[in-house]
Amino acid sequence: MIEFNYETEFSLDNEEQLAIWISNVILSEEFKQGDINYIFCDDDYLFKLNLEFLNHDTLTDIISFDYSIGKIIQGDIFISIERVKENAIDFNVSFLDELHRVMVHGILHYCGYKDKSDDDERLMRNKENHYLKQLV
Repeated sequence: MIEFNYETEFSLDNEEQLAIWISNVILSEEFKQGDINYIFCDDDYLFKLNLEFLNHDTLTDIISFDYSIGKIIQGDIFISIERVKENAIDFNVSFLDELHRVMVHGILHYCGYKDKSDDDERLMRNKENHYLKQLV
């Protein structure tokens, strides 16, 4: 089950469509869907998690806690709406395009994709772009 939770004033207009899209991404990557929680929050909320759990003293747009077991994808994905808005401006894309990219990015990490090296990052971007085209 995919659930959407809000720790800020933001809310999605199309939860059902996005849940179906995320489910299809998981299936396309040959995994099974477990419980996935998206938690939309602000910078302060995510900063505290980043500091407490990852010992990172920085702002970020997404933190994911992966509870996957074998081929069953499950976890908590925290997304800072403030950070996504700023990144959308910086990357000259719409807020929704950037939000969807970050949402699928977390799922792709659960599917085993990394983004630490240039090659890994390029593959991650290609996968993100591939799945973003499927969201219409």
